[in-house]
Amino acid sequence: MPERRIGCNAARGEAVAVLAGEPRRLCLTLGALAEIETALGAAGIEALGARMRTLSAGDLMAVLAALLRGGGEGRFARALDGAAVSPVDAAEAVAAAFVASADG
Repeated sequence: MPERRIGCNAARGEAVAVLAGEPRRLCLTLGALAEIETALGAAGIEALGARMRTLSAGDLMAVLAALLRGGGEGRFARALDGAAVSPVDAAEAVAAAFVASADG
């Protein structure tokens, strides 16, 4: 199977991470941020920051799914439960997306 290449718009704050063997685009959009706040039960940025320090594996996957949807990877986000994504890969992808959003 040919390798899938994916571009990244740094000005938009996008990040690319390899998940389940494929490059995937992630982006912390306002919609993704709202979805993350809802999933984690955090009201506001301070509460979200505190909550992000104590993520369970399920929480981590919910954050990753929101960031994937923000990056236009909705199909993969919907299939995330059955995908071969390690917690380490998920955490690194989430961190990359947050760093990219700060740099973008």
